[in-house]
Amino acid sequence: MISQSELESARLRSLEYLKKAGMVLTPDEVENIEVADFGLGEYESTGLEVVVYVNTERCCAKELVLFPYQTCPEHRHPPVDGEPGKEETFRCRWGVVYLYVEGEPTPNPTSVLPKGREDTYTVWHEVVLHPGDQYTIYPNTKHWFQGGAEGAVVSEFSTRSRDESDIFTDAEIQRITQIMH
Repeated sequence: MISQSELESARLRSLEYLKKAGMVLTPDEVENIEVADFGLGEYESTGLEVVVYVNTERCCAKELVLFPYQTCPEHRHPPVDGEPGKEETFRCRWGVVYLYVEGEPTPNPTSVLPKGREDTYTVWHEVVLHPGDQYTIYPNTKHWFQGGAEGAVVSEFSTRSRDESDIFTDAEIQRITQIMH
């Protein structure tokens, strides 16, 4: 749970990163930047900022903002309503993002796990994305990602997004952010 002032502060900070990446948002998009704290009260280490441009029955486009070393926790996009689950392509626009997916574990991975949550990260095949690099994550594949020392901005292109259906390895995670009033 985050406060209204924390929400507004994170939105303003996100805008700075998006500007560095050359992204231009409409006033409505600025007002609707999602600040995901995952219900853990560890926003600086486990969190994500999201701008949704479009999310229809068939496709989705988003910008993902990660502050320095901020982590989107391990999860997968399972089959829903007869569909195979979300397939997404990440394209780094600014900064560096460390993406971890199923596969051969990378020796000496770069990321530093959020303290106390180490056992909730199980996939260690590291993919490092710099501006212009992209990677496709197939449906129902465990993955997680973390911003580098300066943070990162990542464009996500995918099939329909159903964030509320994501399955997280950490059972304590709540995908939908609660705002204290």
